[in-house]
Amino acid sequence: MDRAMWEQHLALTERHIAQAHRHIANQHQIVAELKRDGYDLTRAQELLAECEATLKRHLEHRDRLKADLETAN
Repeated sequence: MDRAMWEQHLALTERHIAQAHRHIANQHQIVAELKRDGYDLTRAQELLAECEATLKRHLEHRDRLKADLETAN
């Protein structure tokens, strides 16, 4: 993969990270509202955990891409 493709892939990963942060913030809001209203939080908390795990994978992928770009110089 050439440098331009690595950089495009990194940019896409950064967008995924930003999107994951938005999903997590939204899900925190949903959990808070459900808790306030006395609903079962099980599924909402599971979804929040899934979003956080996805973010972690995106961050790890970004870090690998950055390392690959550094060694490609």
